[in-house]
Amino acid sequence: MYNKSDIELKVAEFLLQIKAIKLQPNNPFTWASGWKSPIYCDNRITLSHPQVRTYIRQKLAQAIQEEFGSVDVIAGVATAGIPQGVLVAQELGLPFIYVRAKAKEHGTGSLIEGEVVEGQRVVVIEDLISTGKSSLQAVEALRAAGLSVAGLAAIFTYGFEKADENFAAAKCRYLTLSNYAALIDYAAEHSIIAKSDMELLGKWRLNPSEWGKGQALSSGS
Repeated sequence: MYNKSDIELKVAEFLLQIKAIKLQPNNPFTWASGWKSPIYCDNRITLSHPQVRTYIRQKLAQAIQEEFGSVDVIAGVATAGIPQGVLVAQELGLPFIYVRAKAKEHGTGSLIEGEVVEGQRVVVIEDLISTGKSSLQAVEALRAAGLSVAGLAAIFTYGFEKADENFAAAKCRYLTLSNYAALIDYAAEHSIIAKSDMELLGKWRLNPSEWGKGQALSSGS
């Protein structure tokens, strides 16, 4: 058995250490959606750090075995889920496929790349969960191709209630190695953020689409 809370904190530590995650509660980022956010996450940076990459690969593989049991194939979600998925597939000694954001407009017109065998049990790999929309599009594509989706595994989740609702509606289980709550706890405990910013950071996760609108975050914003 693995200790989930220890892994959550260790992954949070790694992501902050290599700056895959940046926290700026008083000088927020703007996402493509237009949302203001105190956090920016780019888990592709983990690929450039062998120690971190290895830890994530091993813990994802372990979590998949313990939570989903025996599977036949690993599927990555384009694009950031592809390298993570390849690493996990290699760790487990399993075939790998990946799901495009949309079907190719030339050649075979494939939406899923790799050898797809109807009836295979698959776990989907993603790097990051926000609302889960793009991840679940991949899940539906795999189901449409005749595969049985055991669930989805990712490195990190923002912990939005909307993601839980979307995965529940799609009847798809998911797990992540770390999450926003563990990250904030670690960051506060190690003085990466001021404890006075904890309330501000908590409010963002509860209502991310409205956070930061029409309010002064602090003198640092």
